[in-house]
Amino acid sequence: MVGSPQTRLVILRGNSASGKSTIAKRLRERLGRGVAWVEQDYLRRTVLREHDRPGLPNIGLIDMTARYALDAGYHVIADGIFGAERYGEMLRRLTDDHAGVTKHYYFDIQLEETQRRHQTKQLITVSPETLSEWYHPRDLLGFVDESIITADESEEQIVTRLVSEVGFDDPPVRARFESAVHLE
Repeated sequence: MVGSPQTRLVILRGNSASGKSTIAKRLRERLGRGVAWVEQDYLRRTVLREHDRPGLPNIGLIDMTARYALDAGYHVIADGIFGAERYGEMLRRLTDDHAGVTKHYYFDIQLEETQRRHQTKQLITVSPETLSEWYHPRDLLGFVDESIITADESEEQIVTRLVSEVGFDDPPVRARFESAVHLE
């Protein structure tokens, strides 16, 4: 087992530019200390400088990072495209092994909206054509019920929903944030 009955694991999945990292950042800001943000893009592209292909070490690094943080008592928000074919087995094992509450969310955002959102980024790194090639509608895992997030929900609505559904507002879980003593 990994983590404890008090730790929470939140998996945010969906297509590129669907809003996963924005929600992960806002959720962590709302919760404060005691939350580790395991970002697929950062670990894969920045730490390892890898492309997203099957069998590369980035999948194991994401898994190990989440497990380490959970075992250290942190709640974990993991966000990424996490395509079912490449990441599904790792996510299934992590879900099965986690002693606390694990919730999966899938950002079901239409291609046109992901392209529009991508254009609002300060540093545009991918063309609309590439986003279209990468786009996989409703790439659900199948082994777990994934709560669906749509373009109709505001950032604030999504964050508030996650806090409630994941149980971040429960007193024993909340105590983790209040007892975090790490330096600023």
